[in-house]
Amino acid sequence: MNVWRDDPRNWPLPTVASAVTVGVFDGVHLGHQAILAELTARAGKLTSAVVTFDPHPRAIITPGAAPRLITTLGRRIELIGEAGIGQIAVVPFGDRIRNLTPDEFCREVLADGLRARLVVVGEDFHFGRDRSGSVEVLRRLGDHFGFEVDVIDLLSGNTGVVSSTLARSAIAEGRMQAAAEILGRPFELTGLVVEGEHRGQQLGFPTANLAVPPELVFPGRGVYAAEAVLEAKRLPAVVNVGVRPTFAETAETVEAHILDFERSLYGTRLGLEFVSRLRDEMKFASAAELASQIAIDIKKARKLLGA
Repeated sequence: MNVWRDDPRNWPLPTVASAVTVGVFDGVHLGHQAILAELTARAGKLTSAVVTFDPHPRAIITPGAAPRLITTLGRRIELIGEAGIGQIAVVPFGDRIRNLTPDEFCREVLADGLRARLVVVGEDFHFGRDRSGSVEVLRRLGDHFGFEVDVIDLLSGNTGVVSSTLARSAIAEGRMQAAAEILGRPFELTGLVVEGEHRGQQLGFPTANLAVPPELVFPGRGVYAAEAVLEAKRLPAVVNVGVRPTFAETAETVEAHILDFERSLYGTRLGLEFVSRLRDEMKFASAAELASQIAIDIKKARKLLGA
């Protein structure tokens, strides 16, 4: 898989024609996966290519109101690659790209940049300055620039039309089963294990404190059953997300107690796949009460995870 991270004006001249899709693809949820599957199925001898953007366009269009992301850019690229895509172009989204008209976008990115012969998009696709380009506009421009347009129906699930917005809401509310139904996999957070306040160790339940990229969406505050992913192994865990109100702290943390595991993990990259919410964040009258509740949480997690 080839990955470009540059302005389209600096892309190498394409030597082969391509089948292309365009979007942010945050979370690479089931709706995105349907588009990628259609793209690879129809590409044939064409190179399958994805055009995505970094940062999220809303970070430029509405500064301060951009959504928290479901996946980092690196993880987004990995997930797109796992769908069998041959080429990913990460376009730096700034004022220049933002102000391209639909005609300019199709010429610069699709026709000249990728020699597009097929463009696959969802039925709600919009592009160009002020999102002025619709599917109908894309089809008209496709006739002009020599590419066919394939439009995929929006995918619906138990909670509505599958979307990154819907996934973010489920994650932020701690509805992990709903999030997994939208994403097609458990929601995950990955980061380096850093030194914390050793609260868990003092309580008899040592935890790994995760340094999570600040641009990512956090699960709603509470305690979760999860699987810790370490060196390609999955280990049962109880994860606390919150500010540890029993100790009057204010910084939001993500800390995992990995069951039946004693090795130090400082400096190690650890992934957490959230399975189910066990309870809300609570303030206890004493550390002893908190320790008793953690023991109950662990028992529930063992049952849920089959550990």
